[in-house]
Amino acid sequence: MAHEVAEHGVHAELRADVSRRLLDLLGICIRASTEAPARAVGTLVARWGGTPEATAIGLPDRLPAATAALLNGTLAHSLDFDDTHLPSVLHPSASVIPAALATAERHNLDGSALLDAAAVGIEVVCRLGMAGYDKKLGNSVFFERGQHATAICGAIGAAVAVGMLMRQTTEELVSSIGVACSMGAGILEANRTGGTVKRVHCGWAAHAGTVAAEMVNAGITGPPTALEGRFGFFHAFIGNHFDLNELTQDLGEKWTLPDIFFKPYPCNHFTHAGVDAALRLRASGLRASEVEALTLAVPTPVLRTIAEPRQDKIRPQSGYHAAFSGPYTVASAFLGGGGLGLAHEDFTNAAAADPERLALAEKVECVASEKCDDIFPHQFPAVLTARLRDGTTRVEEVLVNRGGPANPLSTEELRTKFSDNAEPIVGALAANNIAHIALTMADRSTAELGTALQAALRTEQDAGERRA
Repeated sequence: MAHEVAEHGVHAELRADVSRRLLDLLGICIRASTEAPARAVGTLVARWGGTPEATAIGLPDRLPAATAALLNGTLAHSLDFDDTHLPSVLHPSASVIPAALATAERHNLDGSALLDAAAVGIEVVCRLGMAGYDKKLGNSVFFERGQHATAICGAIGAAVAVGMLMRQTTEELVSSIGVACSMGAGILEANRTGGTVKRVHCGWAAHAGTVAAEMVNAGITGPPTALEGRFGFFHAFIGNHFDLNELTQDLGEKWTLPDIFFKPYPCNHFTHAGVDAALRLRASGLRASEVEALTLAVPTPVLRTIAEPRQDKIRPQSGYHAAFSGPYTVASAFLGGGGLGLAHEDFTNAAAADPERLALAEKVECVASEKCDDIFPHQFPAVLTARLRDGTTRVEEVLVNRGGPANPLSTEELRTKFSDNAEPIVGALAANNIAHIALTMADRSTAELGTALQAALRTEQDAGERRA
């Protein structure tokens, strides 16, 4: 499939879809460039230096493609605002697009090549995730074992995208996959108890995939049975719980890309239906002061991420930790707002320590729901029940997530999300220019996009230095 796409390209609808994902990711990266983990990784890679090949968002100088992919992939996943594939429960664009963009810049390729390679890389990530999805269990085996499939599978998808852009032969692409299988990693404990390392997972996957493909071009080879072999990828990560048919069935004919969910809110995707339910109750006129208690019913596997341990979820350690809390996000939907319903301002350290939010969060009890279990993980549903001080009860069900194919975000809504992310950092004029280039990427060059990103961020850095 990769060589057929490289030769003929994907159809216009798929390119348009990847352009929307590029827009979405660039906004996230620009906004995340001011975050502490981004500054930490930025400081590290700036010290490494190297041949100037690709734009490293937030830094004044270009860096080697693999290094730029490390930083940009870190930015892409730093806000937990990147897209999600269901039911594999992974975030495919955040590893693939940074790797593909850096390599396309390095080789001065046009935008259509970037979009085509990203489409294939994302497809690979999703199919690998689905091969590890247990239909009887109703969940990802990676996830059940505490593994971050986003990063583990993302390294392989990134390698495929990069290999395509470097015009690798079939044998070389097989080797790139084989080498990348030795490079993917990531555990999910930070979702439960804190730590910033999860933000780096997609950066490392983008970096690993880029390095894997470049190693193959330098002469390193990978095992041809790296995926299915006795000591290969699937056996090593998830034992015998995999379905190879997911990798090849209707390959090249049926694409997963249009089914990937965009995120309307900058928090863990498991919390979104609860947010939507709270927003609906708020829109109906219900005020937080009227609430005696709230019950958030969600799929059983979701409780580990957004409800446990309870004390940490009702009193998050930080704004980032708050993004993984069902009680806090429900409370913020009643009391906060902005963007498409919740905004970055709702996930600052100050917001996470706000006494009014914490008092309401403490009233939220998270429980398992059989109804939600029947739907999960094809959707991340929730049922929110509010018991009011006057003795009445209000119930709001959200069984279909906003941002997915059954309730999509329009391009205009994605522009709003992008603007909310980018404008505070680079200003309205520069943000609008970047958005226009991203959405018309099929007719642009990657050099043009890189130049626009560097110019916008350099202008903002200069302005910041003048203000200082």
